[in-house]
Amino acid sequence: MADWRLAVDIGGTFTDVVLLDAASGRIVVDKTLTTPNAPLDGVRSGVTQLLAKAGVSPSDITAPIVHATTLITNALIEGKTGRAGLVATKGFGDTLLIRDEHRYDMYDLQIEFPAPPIPRDRTFELRERVTASGEVLIDPTEADMAAVAADLALAKVESIGICFLNSYVNGATEAKVADFLRGELGVPVCISSEISPQIREYPRMTTTACNAATMPVIGPYLDELQKWLTAVGFGGSVLMMLSNGGVVSADDAAKGPIRLVESGPAAGALAGSWFARRMGVDRLLCFDMGGTTAKACLIENGEPELTTSFEVARAYRFKKGSGYPVSVPSVDLVEIGAGGGSLARVDQFGLLKVGPESAGADPGPASYGRGGLVPAVTDADVVLGLLDPAAFLGGDMALDASLAEAAIDEVANGLSLDRIDTAVGIHEVVNQNMAAAASMHGVEMGVDLRGIPLIAFGGAGPVHACGVAELLEADTVVFPVNASVLSAFGTLVSPVRIDLARSWPGLIDKIDAAARDTLLDDLRSEGRRVLQAAGVPARDVVFRYGVDVRYSGQGNEITIWVGEGEVWPAADADVRSGFESEYRRIYGMAIPDVQVEVITWRLSATATTSVVEPDTSLAASTGPPKPTGTRSMVFGRGVSAVAAPVYERANLRAGDSFDGPAVVEERETTSVIRPGWSVEVSVDGSLLATRRTKKGEQT
Repeated sequence: MADWRLAVDIGGTFTDVVLLDAASGRIVVDKTLTTPNAPLDGVRSGVTQLLAKAGVSPSDITAPIVHATTLITNALIEGKTGRAGLVATKGFGDTLLIRDEHRYDMYDLQIEFPAPPIPRDRTFELRERVTASGEVLIDPTEADMAAVAADLALAKVESIGICFLNSYVNGATEAKVADFLRGELGVPVCISSEISPQIREYPRMTTTACNAATMPVIGPYLDELQKWLTAVGFGGSVLMMLSNGGVVSADDAAKGPIRLVESGPAAGALAGSWFARRMGVDRLLCFDMGGTTAKACLIENGEPELTTSFEVARAYRFKKGSGYPVSVPSVDLVEIGAGGGSLARVDQFGLLKVGPESAGADPGPASYGRGGLVPAVTDADVVLGLLDPAAFLGGDMALDASLAEAAIDEVANGLSLDRIDTAVGIHEVVNQNMAAAASMHGVEMGVDLRGIPLIAFGGAGPVHACGVAELLEADTVVFPVNASVLSAFGTLVSPVRIDLARSWPGLIDKIDAAARDTLLDDLRSEGRRVLQAAGVPARDVVFRYGVDVRYSGQGNEITIWVGEGEVWPAADADVRSGFESEYRRIYGMAIPDVQVEVITWRLSATATTSVVEPDTSLAASTGPPKPTGTRSMVFGRGVSAVAAPVYERANLRAGDSFDGPAVVEERETTSVIRPGWSVEVSVDGSLLATRRTKKGEQT
């Protein structure tokens, strides 16, 4: 009996849908243009097409529908958020403007920061005060709350965030004000003591403000989505992918949308982790290039690294500190504006620049024929012969090569170059941007990414992967089956998971064990509630514990994980030993005779999902693979075009091998094999490309 599972991933340019029968392993995929102004339209179109292709009715799908999205990220980057208001402690209304007084570039006199997610004229102060120990000194009065409610009503807010001083210790006043405002105004309200109960007021307030600003974006969409699914007969609930690689119920996601900010990229990282385990490799670099952005994530010991804070909407792509600091757990990855829709231009110095601006889905690259006039990376790939205009999306969305050429010519004139050299330049610049971002991310992590095998996915990833691999000095690239929709597939192999944290500072040898256990009881209760809302029985929930630790007097912490269980599993000596080991790994030393201080307590609540194994086994090769034809392709400036063989991926068999230059086409993407590379087809259908010639050698 079939056991159908449906996954959806809304990207900046395309919406991907995947249908998997967990019983037989059959997998069916589709891809459609995203509809930014009405995202449900794209989802509805993609899902309807997919079901028709598979011959499946909505009622056949009774398992939860898993959903990833870039809606939150794009809303924050583009400033297309809801009309949110913010309530802060009296005297602290300027926190979002003051920031943390850190200058990410000491010598830039024109330094820029993104505008606050909620502007000052919609930030209101309320007379209240909680001490650092959690004592309520000033309890907000009903008259004061009513005055703030009147101001918020006058500002016509669609949602509200509340962030009071020291509320990470005691959130009672935030909860009291939130209840009052919900009753008075009837709009969604979030509080920092639930969204990010951690020390450091600015990141906590920014996280809360970003959450409030995106609640009007995700809430109505999820409501419309669930109504449509019910109306057409779907039997499954909706689970949303989180930035940490877990999934939760749609209702919990609507209350905390900031946890979805890296939802799509996290799904891709989980898919990369799944492949790493299947391949038996410890280290793999996920390279995900879609229509709007490119992402890189390191898989270490078969798992993606997690970070407890990250930045979104950076003013400068490589400048840490130029964006919004967000204090929620996330897969540790780098994301830049480098996708198939990234636009090329000539800057004021006469230099070629590509991205971060993107054509998105509307109007899209010039070759889409939807009104775009500025050349995008996809247009350059068409001009170079890397993409077949007639085969794009299997011919369902043919590209117009003449429009791509005309757009490229406009930039070529500004550079005084010919069309081909300009297209090569666009292709090379975007490759350099992606490789540089990945390398910088590796430096920030303390990891040398050179030589680590790549796994390429996303619609444009397989087109550019070999070029990026050469820049990163990697000799191996994996092109998985259904690479274009691999992030959507990743949601199907993701666990149900929530990561919770609460700051409660104290020296490790002076922690009140009873108070600690009370705090952890609260976190465990919340973890069980979230997972039960996602359909997980309480008996299946597994708890893992961690702490943010530092030497007393320092200003930054290191997160260490200390074990699993229903109770706190570590002795004080275990915490100190784990901290010093990690400190020594990062800094090359430990500091003797200095006390160790715990700042934040962490709990990860997880439940393993049922294992899904798509049926991708291939029949063995019976002879050399036969190309369906050849195509003229250009791989470098001043290099003549070559006639490269074109293979249909569906025709390849396990054990088939061939040398580059070559191209492998499937409906949703194209895998470009550069000169100097060789390919062998694995038993699961993946293309394993290895580099025959190294930098400086002749092909």
